[in-house]
Amino acid sequence: MTITAELEADRLKESADASGDIERQIGNTPLLRFRRVTQHLPADVRVLAKAEWQNPGGSVKDRAAYGIIRSAETAGQLRPGKTILDSTSGNTGIAYAMIGAAKGYRVKLYLPENVSPERVAILRAYDVDLVFTDPLEGSDGALEAVRGLAAREADRYFYADQYNNPANWRAHYQGTGAEIWRQTAGAVTHFVAGLGTSGTLMGAGRRLKEYSAAVQIVSVEPDSPFHGLEGLKHMESAIQPGIFRAGFADAALSVRTEDAHTMALRLAREEGFLVGISSAAAMIGALRVAEALAEREESGTVVTLFPDNAYKYLSEAFWRG
Repeated sequence: MTITAELEADRLKESADASGDIERQIGNTPLLRFRRVTQHLPADVRVLAKAEWQNPGGSVKDRAAYGIIRSAETAGQLRPGKTILDSTSGNTGIAYAMIGAAKGYRVKLYLPENVSPERVAILRAYDVDLVFTDPLEGSDGALEAVRGLAAREADRYFYADQYNNPANWRAHYQGTGAEIWRQTAGAVTHFVAGLGTSGTLMGAGRRLKEYSAAVQIVSVEPDSPFHGLEGLKHMESAIQPGIFRAGFADAALSVRTEDAHTMALRLAREEGFLVGISSAAAMIGALRVAEALAEREESGTVVTLFPDNAYKYLSEAFWRG
C-alpha cells in the first residue's frame, strides 16, 4: 500500500470511529497555529502544536492508556475481574480511570504525594484506589513501589507498566505520527516532544521517519533532576523507560522550570491557549528549533504536541504572577 493510500485508509477508519464509545473519541486532535509568540519568525517557518487536551480524558495519555488496555485484552492479560495497576504522575492514571470505568475495570494507582490536587480530585471522582509515595522520589519512587505489588499479586492485577510497555509507543506510531503527517500534508520537517515515558517521541518519531527520513526528531526534557515540569523526566538522573532509546532523537533540548512557567503565561495571555507546564516546555523547544531555522535562512514546519491544558495545575502559584 502506498503512503497516500495508507493515509486515506487511516482517515476513513478514524472517521468511522469518531462517534460512539468513549474510547473512539481518542485521537484526531487539531493542530494549533500561533499569532504573537511566533511573530518574530519569517513566514516560511511555521510552528504548530497538537491540542491533546481535546482527548476525552483531557490529555495525550489517553492514546497510550487505550493502546495498553486494548493490547492486554487482545492478549488475554486483562479480563473481567482483574484490576488495572500502574504508577503515574497523573494523566495516564486519569486515562486508565476513564477507560476502566467505561469498560468495567477497577483501577489502582501509585503516584507521588505532591501531584497536583486537581489530578487527585479527578482520580477520586473516578473512585480509583490511590497509593501515595514519597514526593521527593518523584515518579521513579512510585514506579519502584508499584513493582513490588505487581510481582506479589500477579493473578489479581494487570500491571500496565507504561514505562516499558511497547503498546505505549505503538499507540503514537499508529495514531499521533500518522495524524501529523496527514494534517501537514507531509510538510512537517521537525517533530518536538517532551520526554516522560518517551512513548510520544519514540512512536510518533518512528512513524514520521518512515514517511521521510529527513524529518528531524527533537526531544525536550528538564534541565536538572530537581524540576517542576510535571510529567517530564530528566533522563540522565532518572530510571530510563524500557521503551526509550537514547540517541534516537536527532537533537536534545533542556528547559528550565521557570522558563516554562513564563511561556505558559505567554500562551494564555497572548494566544488564548491555557496549557499545562509540559506543553509550555514543548513550545519553548519548538521555538528554539524554529529560531535556528530562521537564523540559517531555512524554511520549515515545526510540529510539537501540547500534552494537556492548565486546568489540572491552576493551584500553582506562578499563574498569579
